[in-house]
Amino acid sequence: MPATAPATQPATPPSVSPSDSSRPAVPGDAMRPATPETRPTVPGATDPRATLPPGTPIARTPPPTVTAPLPPVPTSPQAVAPIAPTVRPGEGRNMQDFRSERREVQQGGRTVITEPGRVIVRDPSGQSFIRHNEVDRFRYGARDVRTERARGGESRTIVVRPDGTQIITITDRDGQLLRRIRRDDRGREIVIIDNSYRGPRGPAGFYVDLPPPVLRIPRDRYIVDAEGAPPELIYDTLMAPPVDRIERRYSLDEIRYSPAVRQRMPSIDLDTINFDTGSWEITPDQASKLQVIADGLNRAIERNPREVFLIEGHTDAVGSDVDNLSLSDRRAEAAATLLTQQFGVPAENLTSQGYGEQYLKIQTDGAERQNRRVTVRRITPLLNGGSASLPPPPPGARPR
Repeated sequence: MPATAPATQPATPPSVSPSDSSRPAVPGDAMRPATPETRPTVPGATDPRATLPPGTPIARTPPPTVTAPLPPVPTSPQAVAPIAPTVRPGEGRNMQDFRSERREVQQGGRTVITEPGRVIVRDPSGQSFIRHNEVDRFRYGARDVRTERARGGESRTIVVRPDGTQIITITDRDGQLLRRIRRDDRGREIVIIDNSYRGPRGPAGFYVDLPPPVLRIPRDRYIVDAEGAPPELIYDTLMAPPVDRIERRYSLDEIRYSPAVRQRMPSIDLDTINFDTGSWEITPDQASKLQVIADGLNRAIERNPREVFLIEGHTDAVGSDVDNLSLSDRRAEAAATLLTQQFGVPAENLTSQGYGEQYLKIQTDGAERQNRRVTVRRITPLLNGGSASLPPPPPGARPR
């Protein structure tokens, strides 16, 4: 039977100390009131009070109206240079540094905002999307980075690690990811992400609208709060199957930008990490809080080297939506980078994405610690169409 939920949520959110307060509103940027999140009743549930928990990724705006693909992130000459392993992501930088470097243009009916390392796209429907180049995260501690052009306009960026392992990222002529491959020092390859599938897709190939899933598990097992959760529960959630049927394979962009697709997978809210105002640096005293998540991720990836996990960044509703989107994306990337640098989680098995203030856990336009969180979600079944995990290929096998 479907799990039912309490009829009401706590009326008073937990208090927030001054040290936890979020970014103040930027002068000239009006604070946006938080729109109440629509939480649809679970179809087929016997109790109409059974709803998706607060913080579930639920679209609050119409689908995108512009059907052109999202623009790729501009690259710079530094994109092919290794980054010293001692450099901490986000160290010494904050949002104030980037505001003066933003450039805004109109492209095909959209507003496109570029800033160092990011492009933000605002659709006329009200949907906003942010993109960054994930190869940047692989360059930490690399021995060499090089880019090769192939026939047909494909591009291969090869990151060589000190042990000889290569992470190969293949993109098309438009900068869209096709495949991510790990090749060991003996030439054996494993395809981590095959994004070349071109089946039926939603508008522009990046947005899919689906009905909400039918929850058959308790709400506190659908979104697990990391604080106080035992390691076995963390691992079980990271490896949990979809909560509803997966109809087909989805591209990485469809997963990133379609909340209805991500709803199919349980998640873990890592709300124990606190960031300084306007910063995405994870200080050493906060980094240790990632240990239990890292242990679960490493255990899952050891079991199946093809597992892929999405690290999501979220903010509260204080400040401008552009700042919040950029800040959340950089915080998600910083968490993914630290999981690799400090805890040895393979970078290629992680992907990160920021959502700003779009999916508030506590409905308030004020500062709220519970809304400033990082979420971890397994997306392998979404990429594979719900198929069973495949064993690694035989030694020497090379994907086409």
